[in-house]
Amino acid sequence: MFLKKLDLYILRKFLGTFFYAIALLAILVIIFDLSERLDDFLANKAPVEAIIFNYYLNFIPYILNLFSALFTFISVIFLTSKMASHSEVIAMLSGGVSYARFLRPYFIGGLFITLLSFYLLNWVIPHATAERLEFEEKYYRESAYQNRERNIHRQIAPNTYIYMQSYNAMMNIGYKFTLEKFENQRLKEKLIADYIKWDTTINRWSIYNYYIRKYDSLSETIITANRIDTLLPNFDYRDYSTRIQMIETLNYGELKKFIEKQRLSGTSNMAIYEIEMHKRFALPFASIIMAIMGACISSKKRRGGVGLNLGFGLALAFSYLMILQVTQVFSVNASFNPFWSLWIPNIIYAIITFILYKRAAI
Repeated sequence: MFLKKLDLYILRKFLGTFFYAIALLAILVIIFDLSERLDDFLANKAPVEAIIFNYYLNFIPYILNLFSALFTFISVIFLTSKMASHSEVIAMLSGGVSYARFLRPYFIGGLFITLLSFYLLNWVIPHATAERLEFEEKYYRESAYQNRERNIHRQIAPNTYIYMQSYNAMMNIGYKFTLEKFENQRLKEKLIADYIKWDTTINRWSIYNYYIRKYDSLSETIITANRIDTLLPNFDYRDYSTRIQMIETLNYGELKKFIEKQRLSGTSNMAIYEIEMHKRFALPFASIIMAIMGACISSKKRRGGVGLNLGFGLALAFSYLMILQVTQVFSVNASFNPFWSLWIPNIIYAIITFILYKRAAI
């Protein structure tokens, strides 16, 4: 049998402590969140059913995933420290169980939480987040989304580029609009307009007060008009009138296609989108590292007991979160590779875990 009594004994304690702790956290977060938002819910006449099922029921998977690695670490340290203080770990190792064998149930438990987190992050949470954001827009947000991006440059097709000085997401209007078409790296046509607006009645862009300059090798032609209705390829008003948080509503396949489209357009938010994509793998994997690290830290009996192990463990856990935040900031603001911004903390703490394992196994 793959799982022995030792594995089942530790796994029950490990996963039981983890789910109990994360459930308590979810309840506390919901209580504090409700106390903060209750006045807004009442002012906007949010139905009780919508608050429970559309908001908080969809908020729980987000909380579970957000703190899964941290509470994996805390749960392992808590239960292993108690086992060590009761001399259970010493009894296991003295009975002929190798240290690597002792760590096997922790690896299995960490792997289970990793797979659960991966599933939640890529398939459950995107759908839940979509419903939660829809609820917020309807019953919580004081105003519609405002696009604060300025001097927007995008490539919407091969050799075709647009520019907008600013974009009003409430009215779906882009101001000081320019469309340029190139051929063999030479400008062939340039449209300049006061503004461009998405017309919901005809599902087309309406371009106002524009003129077009067409160039050939010998002459230049200028066309002027007040309005033209047109379809522009790969130029979707929803790309400029939705919050960045909307990428959290996409599953992995949808997110990958979205990033490919945004890369073609030359958007300035590429680092944020790529961080979200790599986060879908890197954050779940951290649970395995934290499970093994926690066991290595707390498996030896110490005079300080559970408190000392928890204090040292929390310092390590929060330093991991700090490094993770720092690398993401570097990725967004200093062009640091988004892949490494998510995986460097995992690599650093995997090395620390290996060192702790070697010291604990002696």
